[in-house]
Amino acid sequence: MEGGVAEADVSAFRECLSLSWRNPYVLRLALSAGIGGFLFGYDTGVISGALLYIRDDFKEVDTKIWLQEAIVSTTLAGAIIGASVGGWMNDRFGRKKSIVVADTLFFIGSIVMATAMNPATLIVGRVFVGLGVGMASMASPLYISEASPTRVRGALVSLNGFLITGGQFLSYVINLAFTSAPGTWRWMLGVAAVPALTQIILMACLPESPRWLFRKGKEEEAKEILRKIYPPQEVEDEINALKESVEMEIREASASDKVSIMKLLKTKTVRRGLYAGMGLQIFQQFVGINTVMYYSPTIVQLAGFASNRVALLLSLVTAGLNAFGSILSIYFIDKTGRRKLLLFSLCGVVASLVVLTVVFHETTTHSPMVSTIETSHFNNTCPGYTTAMNPSQWDCMTCLKASPECGFCASRANKLLPGACLISNETTEDECHKEERLWYSRGCPSKYGWLALMGLGLYIIFFSPGMGTVPWVVNSEIYPLRYRGICGGMASTSNWVSNLIVAQSFLSLTQAIGTSSTFMIFIFITIAAIIFVIIFVPETKGLPIEEVENMLERRSLNFKFWHTSPDSSEVPKERHQSV
Repeated sequence: MEGGVAEADVSAFRECLSLSWRNPYVLRLALSAGIGGFLFGYDTGVISGALLYIRDDFKEVDTKIWLQEAIVSTTLAGAIIGASVGGWMNDRFGRKKSIVVADTLFFIGSIVMATAMNPATLIVGRVFVGLGVGMASMASPLYISEASPTRVRGALVSLNGFLITGGQFLSYVINLAFTSAPGTWRWMLGVAAVPALTQIILMACLPESPRWLFRKGKEEEAKEILRKIYPPQEVEDEINALKESVEMEIREASASDKVSIMKLLKTKTVRRGLYAGMGLQIFQQFVGINTVMYYSPTIVQLAGFASNRVALLLSLVTAGLNAFGSILSIYFIDKTGRRKLLLFSLCGVVASLVVLTVVFHETTTHSPMVSTIETSHFNNTCPGYTTAMNPSQWDCMTCLKASPECGFCASRANKLLPGACLISNETTEDECHKEERLWYSRGCPSKYGWLALMGLGLYIIFFSPGMGTVPWVVNSEIYPLRYRGICGGMASTSNWVSNLIVAQSFLSLTQAIGTSSTFMIFIFITIAAIIFVIIFVPETKGLPIEEVENMLERRSLNFKFWHTSPDSSEVPKERHQSV
């Protein structure tokens, strides 16, 4: 919302906390709208654990990597469409109705998935959920941004980021809770219907965004909401600033041609905003975060942990760190600024990816050998091992790569001892377990498994406070007022397209070039992201939304990112009239 520049020595985090007693109405708006972010996080996170059990129920899923990737990535394909349509819906029908439509799609998708009798129906349900995710990914932060005082806008939009990571964390808890329940994965996927229905009820009691109401000529309704959001001594200034801003926006719209992509790109402030906003959304995905969130249990198994339950339990740690990192973001984003937080985050991600690359390289090159004696102890030897020219040189990784139908049975007492290379099916797995052994079909036993888990934890700790939340905050405040809906939709769409590419290719990449080489690719991409942030991303800390446009107009490179942006220093301390 419009307003003066926040004083640098005031903590937006403490200000945000004080809302719980000083003005709980603003916090209630943010939390209610943030349920959309929670659903976004839950439905993108829950599939990582559910996939382990879907593979057990549908054997075609277990043996076909592309089908596993399809179950994960069809939600992202739906999100691309949802984000594309969401920009238009937000401007046409309002932020509130867009959130309710997203909830309805979440609800339908959850019911379809919970009752799916085959992979095709499951994928249809995932598409419905994806449509809701795409719409919520831009509608919720936009609603929160336009219903928040400038002083705490970044912290409250980051609250939506916290609810996204909180949803992902809860999805792991739910996954763990239902591991022993009949219809395991159906409960995991169906639970999301409850918060979707809850938000539909809550949003019915909440107002529309005051900016959108002014834009549609409903001034009295907008003024009433602003009086609840701002202190009495500030509310009239805010009403006047918002009114003038929207009137200017309407005049510009009526005097100009219809908005088009070419017109957006020819407008310098919009173009610069899109460079920063879309670039951040693309890099957010290409540094590999959702390979960690979607496939975290699978990565844990690749690191040498055999049990589904253990994989889920250890993945819960990374999800909890993700939520904790979002809390740190709420504290730091209005204290240190967006740009510094991004660069600190990306540098930490590079270090974490280096750890993961080295650990997985050691894991794959030092896996236990296959023993002819141990293998002959069972009656169902892997066919590839039987016909191999050099079976004495086979290790666990050779066995698993020989065919998706092969697995490795290891000693429980010392899992690094030579084991058996067998056909992977329920009968063989049961025989392996009956002899108090460990069964591996995704990854191999390794003494470096805990280091891999530490690498994942470090990755999340560094990623979440910066790259996890800042791209959404920047996109909610960097675009000129008239183009905010359509530009936000374009940025969200670029996020989901990138997300789809990464999710659809990760398992195939690990199978084709190995897990360590896949993480090495992410290292080079993250280094490119650091360079991008230094060159293209401006600092928007403490700027009223309408002043951001002026800053983009006079934007110049500031390689000394640790200093305050010269653009920001030019903003006067007095109240600003809207552009």
